[in-house]
Amino acid sequence: MEIKKVVVTGALGFAGWHLSSLLLAEGVEVIAVLRPGSAHNKRLDILKKRFPTAIIHEVYAQREEESLSACIGDMKADVFFDLAWGGGRDDMDAQRQNIDRCLDSLKTAAAMGCRRYIGVGSQAEYGVVEGVITEESPARPFSAYGAAKLSACHLSRVMAAQLGIDWIWGRIFSLTGKYEPAGRMMPDLVRKLIAGEDFSLSSCRQNWDYLDPADCAQALYALAQHGRSGEIYNIANGAYRPLKEYVEEARDLFAPGREMNYGADPDPFVSLAPSVDKLKKDTGWQPEVTFEESITALGI
Repeated sequence: MEIKKVVVTGALGFAGWHLSSLLLAEGVEVIAVLRPGSAHNKRLDILKKRFPTAIIHEVYAQREEESLSACIGDMKADVFFDLAWGGGRDDMDAQRQNIDRCLDSLKTAAAMGCRRYIGVGSQAEYGVVEGVITEESPARPFSAYGAAKLSACHLSRVMAAQLGIDWIWGRIFSLTGKYEPAGRMMPDLVRKLIAGEDFSLSSCRQNWDYLDPADCAQALYALAQHGRSGEIYNIANGAYRPLKEYVEEARDLFAPGREMNYGADPDPFVSLAPSVDKLKKDTGWQPEVTFEESITALGI
């Protein structure tokens, strides 16, 4: 599928900035949907300097009661990448608003003449799964965030069929790398290792899977080009291993020889062992960035 012009909501967030960068590098025109007053908006200048000849349309979603369609106006696009999501994991009201915003975005995509809508979900939709997690694994979320993502997944798929637009849902697992926000495990661990500060850890016995956001961007772009409409895809590295190995690789890079103090198992015990066979088979995508390269970007 040829892609000349796209919409990206959450265009300057952690994953969104990397997707916007990739699209601009590929010569794709980007309609970047931004939140007024967001600290992320300063990243727009970085994109403009990096891609001085690229075409970026800035759209500011002004008020909750105003539809995205009203903000975008009469612009057209080929693909709609929906990365925007807000609120705390257990903030029920905020998560319900996210579902409504997702459906509004889908309606906007159809009104803009987009051929494809790429929704972005989360591993949190699965909840606790024993063994390898495929797209057919049972989805039993235990957080409001995971439940809202799963609800948005099902509702948007039904609405897309009614609107006659291609629908693809990418479930992102764990990203780490440039622009990962503070408050998440890996950037906080790297910062404290560099500063020589103590860091609280669980047992870290669970499996985990880290993917660089640049590889995630490549996966989303590949889904837009080659993904099958109506399908859900796991977006992860696929080379999962015990979280303890990731922690000690970070320790060896930033604070060699430091003793790490491990605690009890987390509750619930979420162990991530995602399969990305479907993504690879349908699109040809492969992860390219190593974990060391990802966390080195955190330490800069």
